Amino acid sequence: MIKKLTVLIAVLMLAVPLGACGKKASPEPPSGKTDYPRTYPTS
Repeated sequence: MIKKLTVLIAVLMLAVPLGACGKKASPEPPSGKTDYPRTYPTS
């Protein structure tokens, strides 16, 4: 029982920081002059 609880706690400690990673917003091009003639993504 103690071993299973320890493994569960270890898995949660490793998984919780990964849950904080994620996309916050859509990427936006920098303001000002662009160096490329096309916008990304192209079809």
